[in-house]
Amino acid sequence: MNAKASKTHVTCIEPAYYEAITEAIRKEAVQILKDETVVGVVGYLPGRRKGTASPALVTTAEEAGKLIFSPACVNNLSVYLTKAKKGVLKKGKVGIVAKGCDMRALAGLITESQLQREELFIIGVVCPGVYGFGAERTGTLTEANIARKCRECSVHLPDGADVAAGTHTELADLTPEEAEEMARIEAMPQAERWAFWKEHFSRCIRCMACRQVCPFCYCEQCLCDKNRPQAVESSPRPAGNMAWHLVRAMHLAGRCGGCAECERVCPMDIPLNLLNRRMAKELKELYDFEAGLNPVEKGPLNQYKEDDDQSFIK
Repeated sequence: MNAKASKTHVTCIEPAYYEAITEAIRKEAVQILKDETVVGVVGYLPGRRKGTASPALVTTAEEAGKLIFSPACVNNLSVYLTKAKKGVLKKGKVGIVAKGCDMRALAGLITESQLQREELFIIGVVCPGVYGFGAERTGTLTEANIARKCRECSVHLPDGADVAAGTHTELADLTPEEAEEMARIEAMPQAERWAFWKEHFSRCIRCMACRQVCPFCYCEQCLCDKNRPQAVESSPRPAGNMAWHLVRAMHLAGRCGGCAECERVCPMDIPLNLLNRRMAKELKELYDFEAGLNPVEKGPLNQYKEDDDQSFIK
């Protein structure tokens, strides 16, 4: 099933839509495993609990026939090519099921030489959205249970994939909750904004779930784990928490693909994607740059040009 250029707006996405994508993914995954185009496919299998899905690496046609795609497929699978499955790429070409936001992460990883495009067979999904955290999982995607990030998604079509599954269908009249929240925060006086983020960061328990789930936190040893010298205090105290989140936000500036996995896995409900989106907005306004739309040689913060704006230097 190929993605169509035309777009349809609906009030809900019925299970049949995801079932059709599932069949397309299974058909392609079985074929590329049978003809040995790839050594494995990173995708989703049904989770143990009803209405859930789990990331999985399948290596046989039989296993590929069990792959699924549903609104529960929230994970950004690109992380499995840089962390938990580091040995996979060494064995040969790998297939991966990728939503639009996952595609942005893959493009960024290719830009940073963490992946090679020829090492991948990308089964792109024309994704209308996934469940939000804690939302009711009825099998049908609606305005009531769609993830906040999906309300403003601009990458429903998996451009650059080897094949694409699905037709371009989106939910109609979605309120841009994150954009509205960002506008509200930006309208605050500086001291009030500082207090807003200080309160959120004070709840951080430094579990590092945000780092573990991020495709771009692929360092063998994180700078923030070192203690000789110690750049960031490791205990969950206010000063260290503030430093950690600001360092991480700066580290992701010009790189973050907007998958919002960091916010999804945060046990303390810190709105991390708002911070990442604010940094992305800065990059767009200053350099007309959006991360992950295409693999590029260097991002704006990784190079110097003589005509760069220097008005910030005072």
